[in-house]
Amino acid sequence: MQKWQQNLRLGACAATVACMLVGFAGMFSRLRFVFSDPLEDMSHGWLVPIFSLYVLWTQRKEIREDAGAPSFWGFLVCLPCIAVALVGARGLQVRFEQMGFIGLCMAVPWAFYGRRMAKRFVFPALFLLFTVPMTSYLDAITIHLRLFASGTAFVLLRGFGVDVVQQGTAIISQGAHPFSIDVAEPCSGLRSIVALMALTAAYAWYTQPTWKRRAALFACSVPLAILGNVVRILSICLVAAWANEKFALGFYHDYSGYVVFIVAIGCMVACGEVIARVCGKRGNGRDARCPSCGQDARHPDNNGQDVCKIPVLPVIFAVVLCPLMLFQLMTPSTQIAEPPSVAWPASLAGYAADDVLYCQDEKCARTFLASQIPGETNCPACKAALAGRSLGENTILPKDTTILKRVYRSDWGLHFLVSAVISGAGKSSIHRPELCLPAQGFQMSNPTDFDVAGRPYHAIQLNGPQRPPALLAYTFFNQAGVHTASHLRRIFLDTWDRSVHNRIDRWVMITVHVSAPMGFTLDRPRDRAELEEFLRQIGEVLP
Repeated sequence: MQKWQQNLRLGACAATVACMLVGFAGMFSRLRFVFSDPLEDMSHGWLVPIFSLYVLWTQRKEIREDAGAPSFWGFLVCLPCIAVALVGARGLQVRFEQMGFIGLCMAVPWAFYGRRMAKRFVFPALFLLFTVPMTSYLDAITIHLRLFASGTAFVLLRGFGVDVVQQGTAIISQGAHPFSIDVAEPCSGLRSIVALMALTAAYAWYTQPTWKRRAALFACSVPLAILGNVVRILSICLVAAWANEKFALGFYHDYSGYVVFIVAIGCMVACGEVIARVCGKRGNGRDARCPSCGQDARHPDNNGQDVCKIPVLPVIFAVVLCPLMLFQLMTPSTQIAEPPSVAWPASLAGYAADDVLYCQDEKCARTFLASQIPGETNCPACKAALAGRSLGENTILPKDTTILKRVYRSDWGLHFLVSAVISGAGKSSIHRPELCLPAQGFQMSNPTDFDVAGRPYHAIQLNGPQRPPALLAYTFFNQAGVHTASHLRRIFLDTWDRSVHNRIDRWVMITVHVSAPMGFTLDRPRDRAELEEFLRQIGEVLP
């Protein structure tokens, strides 16, 4: 290949990469806030792209040697990647943008310099997956990690002779040094798993010569991180039982994670040595290459003409790809729909209404009915402020989330706690109750779908320790009049409207928690009839 042809291709590739970086400027800006958000727990994201660039820098000689002929297949792969990124940009779906960007990090080298060079970009590009925020998508995993950590620690504590009980994700002791420790979401171990996975992937890349051995070492990172988190929770409980709760949940809690993480790294290195000893050494062979382009010696030609001699393809690729990537900058501002009008009535036929007040002190966290403490604005027990939603809701949910609650009591003792959660511009305002109720000690069973006056509901039987059976029913609707009881369908419709219609829907989640002194279950005809009658009346005041 002549010098001018090489320069022409380099210029076309550089122009494409420059347009790619400019077109994804919005994604970079959004990720900056994601990495700084404590709720996302993505502080390691700052280091991931630095390591990817370092890998490419250490392979710069091999990358130059692997430069081959332009590939039309690589160009075709660029197009769906750009489409996915554009959908993400229009709907402010940063994960879609990231997937498109990561795909382009492999497809662009493939298009301009062939398959062999693209292989050099596979690992650095895939390593960028550790920058994808997954907190809201891994809630189902988080609750199981919390239950596993607290359950394992509970069993081991009983083995050590510590008198403890487990309530959901909380471990409680009333012994000589009483304590109550709740394995909350930040202590689930998910952050340790993601961080250790990223570290193990980097370590495996440089210490293991084959992809199979790298994958084997990478797979060890998950159980090692889970084991380390269990040991940490266990040690916190032991310190609380043998010393005091304040020290265990204060100084020791803040710094014990570093020690456990160092131990996990030591175990990772040990696993790598075991894999190396079991598998032995393996050399890396190199295939025959074309002397002019570095491609396979038997690379195909184009109508009998050597593809290495075709300089026009990179120019065509750049002319098509550059405008498509820059088109993301023309994305219009997302329109936020007006929320539906929701208000609970002051009275319902056959039911007495009351408001719910929550103590805002973390240790007290008591719940009161307004009729029990008329006129009070502070908790009678701890004097902390009272609010219409819980401290957890005030802390975790986005500030533009609206929550409306009210209790209705029937003549024969049924309590209906109704709640309306109106989502804001963010996507984390609404989550499935199945993800938070187990952490409170509830066991869920008998999921049931039914309709009341044309409105779909999903009901779950709730059973808790020393509590009579209760029931939770919920449904969703938005400002456009779409009704569904499926959380999955709601997410799909919300993503579709954000990405395709450039509109943020305002979804409302209606939950009805039913309890009674003797328990409540849909298996009893009278209970079911009472629930349907209440839902019918509530449905009349909803949009």
